[in-house]
Amino acid sequence: MNEINFRKFRHDFERDGFVSGIDVISSEDAARHRDAMEAAETAFGNVHYKTKVHTILRSPFELATLPGVLDIVEQLIGFNILLYNVTYIVKEPGSTSFVSWHQDLTYWGFSHDDQVSMWLALSPATEQSGCMRMVAGSHMLGRQHHEKSDDESNVLFRGQTVRDVSDDKAILCPLQPGQASFHHGWTLHASTPNQSDDRRIGLNVQYLATHVHQTKHDNDTAMLVRGEDRYQYFAKDLPAESDLDPAAVIR
Repeated sequence: MNEINFRKFRHDFERDGFVSGIDVISSEDAARHRDAMEAAETAFGNVHYKTKVHTILRSPFELATLPGVLDIVEQLIGFNILLYNVTYIVKEPGSTSFVSWHQDLTYWGFSHDDQVSMWLALSPATEQSGCMRMVAGSHMLGRQHHEKSDDESNVLFRGQTVRDVSDDKAILCPLQPGQASFHHGWTLHASTPNQSDDRRIGLNVQYLATHVHQTKHDNDTAMLVRGEDRYQYFAKDLPAESDLDPAAVIR
């Protein structure tokens, strides 16, 4: 990971609600982690949008806990960091799948918005392949009204959509393999279908400050990855010690 000007990073994140194009790993390492993910698909089946893959696979756990990544997260939510979720997001070539304009925090039920997401590219995320689009400054508008959609091509589980977002406000966030974007949970973002001839593979990681708790139920889990957790609001996820350990898969 290249050296980052944290003052500028924080300034840009606070102003725009996201920062994109951050070099996290080399393209060679990205290819290695892509191979690991595709090997897991062969052994396990579809891993697209499977929750908490870092508890059954080593590669996503290693990527989510890279010291350089945690250094960035620390700048945004503080030293005490929970790893909440890691999931692969895959758009197959020629797929009609898209993601409508939405805010991540709308349905997550968290008590506070001290949260940040990393989207790490394991294959090229370009305009053609359906890279993310963000609306700069939208995180300062608070929660927006979302409508449910029945469009089967919408990747979001509820099809949640913020209507009337002007495409003129959309900022493309292309990423080369090994690069990442970081965005706030209230930042409006979306993506279009993959019209390229390669899979668009990203690793999506969510981090929380330890004082954040779940308000909808008492069964949520997370993993402390930096600092201390004096609140203990979440049950503990266990990191993958090997790939697809049967006991971990059952959990």
